[in-house]
Amino acid sequence: MTLDQLRIFLAVAREAHVTRAAGQLHLTQSAVSSAIAALEAQHGLRLFDRIGRGIRLTEAGARFVSAAEAVLAQAESAEQMLNDLSRKTLGRLRIHASQTVASYWLPPRLVAYHAAHPLVELSLETGNTAQVAEAVMAGHADLGLVEGEVAQQSLTRQVVARDELVLVMAAGHPLAGRAIAASSYLSFPWLLREPGSGTRSEFEHHLDELGLSVGDLGVALELPSNEAILSAVAAGDCLAMLSRRATGLDGGAGGGVTLREVTWARRPERAFALLTHPGRYRTRAAAALIADLSAAG
Repeated sequence: MTLDQLRIFLAVAREAHVTRAAGQLHLTQSAVSSAIAALEAQHGLRLFDRIGRGIRLTEAGARFVSAAEAVLAQAESAEQMLNDLSRKTLGRLRIHASQTVASYWLPPRLVAYHAAHPLVELSLETGNTAQVAEAVMAGHADLGLVEGEVAQQSLTRQVVARDELVLVMAAGHPLAGRAIAASSYLSFPWLLREPGSGTRSEFEHHLDELGLSVGDLGVALELPSNEAILSAVAAGDCLAMLSRRATGLDGGAGGGVTLREVTWARRPERAFALLTHPGRYRTRAAAALIADLSAAG
């Protein structure tokens, strides 16, 4: 069994298609098929069922996926260690970040990092806070950046910046310019981020301080992106609470929406936090990015 065979196996398992996997790996279809056939023959079992022109994992193949991923992760860690021993900041960093961080806070900092360390290959994937924490825990991400609390207490969590939620409404909304109280929340429909997002988690904390819960609100929709919520808010009488950074506005109105800072309760502030796994080797590339993000604020 070789590392190349494992990479090919995982690509085919992920794509459920030999040709697509071959394209992703920059190999010929025959090379991919031969590698899978050799792996199966070497161990005397079938990893994939071929049904017509389709391909899917057998039970044995599905059980083998996690072991193959673990071996490749260890090999990559060993390669990164050798890169560090060469005293060069190079290699690959897989970064997962929750939506607000990935869209509004992180990009300029990654651009600056790339300018300082051009030999480091950066990749960025987005998800909600729960998904990012799980990626770091499972080893699919080297670093995670989130805006909410995480359930995985074994991860190392370091605050790198602060954020604030603001009430968002259409520019002509009946509450624009009027005094707001907890009872105002019950008079209009709401647009919410999905469960698991940092924005949703902090909003639920805010409601709790007002003696309310999501179940008390008239929830019109749950939407998976800040942009979708902003667009929907501008089109009607719904309320939402989002990161000030996500609105693209510095107070006042714009894009058909207006912002209200929370003055009728404690301001809903939260931390942007960096997640790392304490049990994994920290490369020079990762240490350099962590230092940059810690200093950025």
